Amino acid sequence: MNKNLFFVKEHYGVFKAANNYDILDPETGGILLECREENLSTASKILRFTGFKTVTPFYIEIREPGGKTLVTVQRGIAFFLSDVTIRDENGEVLGLLKQKLFSIGGSFDILDENGKPVMTLKGKWTGWEFKFEYEGKLLAKITKKWAGIGQELFTTADNYIIQITDLVPENSPLRGLIIGSVMCIDMVLKEKSN
Repeated sequence: MNKNLFFVKEHYGVFKAANNYDILDPETGGILLECREENLSTASKILRFTGFKTVTPFYIEIREPGGKTLVTVQRGIAFFLSDVTIRDENGEVLGLLKQKLFSIGGSFDILDENGKPVMTLKGKWTGWEFKFEYEGKLLAKITKKWAGIGQELFTTADNYIIQITDLVPENSPLRGLIIGSVMCIDMVLKEKSN
């Protein structure tokens, strides 16, 4: 979690209800983290194939490959706006994401475990670009395009790059909030258009 560049790749499948991702090192292609939604109820699985898929609850584990869970992301049923809880490896609350009511492109307030604002996550309505900011400072961004080592990496519809700036120190709880929030973008905002 202390790297500053991550490539998020969604698993594809026919009639796939659960959302599963691998988070890779974009320079080596090695798997850094696995994001799995394994405990999906039967009712949620059925609703994921209807127009109600955006209201279904989710519980995603972000873990080391085949091993220890580092972060969990959980939302209950969401009929209007999403409130998401992100927890650390010990089950302690890292923070909360509160979806904003009126935002073009999607926006969340990200709060720490005490409810204090630590970041805002804002998207552009024209494409797949999001920024994590605090007091006008860029902490991280998510994009579909990345200028990598001597080449352009263009991602597909459900794959993207996370770039965390040096303003976020190693081992900071903000890293878990950023990685966890990325899952929310796809599940809360982008699933609506799929």
